[in-house]
Amino acid sequence: MTYVVWGFVLLALPLFLVLFPDVAAAYLLVFLTAGLALFLVRHFTEEKKFITILFLTALGVRLLFGLLVHVFEWREFFGGDARAYHLFGGLIADYWHGSPIATREAYDLATATLRPGWGMNYLVGAIYYLGGKNILAAQSFCAVVGAATAPVVYFCAMKVFGNKNVARNSALLIAFFPSFIIWSAQLLKDGLIIFLLVLAITMVLQLQEKISYAAIAVLVLSMFGIISLRFYIFYMVAVAVAGSFLIGVSANSASILKRSAILVVIAVSLTYLGVIRNAEVNLERYGDLERLQLNRMGLAKGTGSGYNEDVDISTTEGAISTIPIGFAYLMLAPFPWEMTNFRQAITLPEVLAWWAMIPLLISGIIFSFRHRLRSAFPILIFSILLTLSYSIFQGNVGTAYRQRTQIQVFLFIFIAVGWELWREKREDRRNEKVLREKKFDERLRHGSEVLS
Repeated sequence: MTYVVWGFVLLALPLFLVLFPDVAAAYLLVFLTAGLALFLVRHFTEEKKFITILFLTALGVRLLFGLLVHVFEWREFFGGDARAYHLFGGLIADYWHGSPIATREAYDLATATLRPGWGMNYLVGAIYYLGGKNILAAQSFCAVVGAATAPVVYFCAMKVFGNKNVARNSALLIAFFPSFIIWSAQLLKDGLIIFLLVLAITMVLQLQEKISYAAIAVLVLSMFGIISLRFYIFYMVAVAVAGSFLIGVSANSASILKRSAILVVIAVSLTYLGVIRNAEVNLERYGDLERLQLNRMGLAKGTGSGYNEDVDISTTEGAISTIPIGFAYLMLAPFPWEMTNFRQAITLPEVLAWWAMIPLLISGIIFSFRHRLRSAFPILIFSILLTLSYSIFQGNVGTAYRQRTQIQVFLFIFIAVGWELWREKREDRRNEKVLREKKFDERLRHGSEVLS
């Protein structure tokens, strides 16, 4: 831990000289938010040393990458959405400060809850209102959240499988897999969505064990955050949450009543926050297949990395027919033989590593279906629903690669299970071999004694 802290110091000192005061404000925000996050994750685990080193190292990697993006102005290359969030967040902060530059019309546009991703605008606006318009500070906050995802994945895996090796390996993959670093180190909503997804599922698992008002509150706020960032994921989470409580881990009457009461409290809380009404309006506006077809065509034909451009998902038959190819691109793209530019080429090592993990993924999922179906149900149902949805309406390789992380965050848990199963089988084979050799040596000695 000491080396990690000194690494932060050595990294910060030259940057203070070059980018002051932006870096000073960003590091102050990091210090406050990371300190709070570290206190919370250490409070809920016995493996305090591992969690501390994991979080701080994951944070350091993300801060370093984010600084490179900031210094060399790579935002357009890695994530152009950051500039839009910076613009809208600045408008909101200006309006809250009473600046004449920000008009009411611009403020209404930036805060319209029927526009996708409105929660990101509010978040950036709040950061800018408190600390000034500093895009480095805003993206550093995202880096803290991205780093905090790894410990939360650790808790989630522990609740499902109760195995420290599985939990550790899951958390390490989330902390250091390249795509998770890229999308959570910048001012993008992807890292925040992933964190909220894992947090929501972890709270579901916690509530199945024991009723906790704090867990209910965190679950409700997580679902509120999800719909504010990417509304359609909310529906998959809602199905996973409801299904998990209906199935539960116990079938006795008291347990059923407890789970039903929790569902009612969650539903009332979401209604009070306006989430249910917002979800209904969004479903009416964006839920029809013809609109999805237009969005998909825009993704497929708007850039040079589209696929299945001629597929028509405006009918149920068309939507179903596109699943096989859409699934292949979502899970495996970008394919090495289709990489036509530098942006795609730099993903090659990660893609090959991901492909190599697929046998472990399959092994882990099979084990979970056979032995941990009830506890793993929320993870499985959410992953299946989101995979099917993206397989249907995604039509762009870059977007599919980016949004695959929302599914991978849970698939890595199954990969860790598969790795542990493979490791245990290898250990068993090694022990069997040693035992056979020992018996053979004993027979040889016995034979020698008889001959003598």
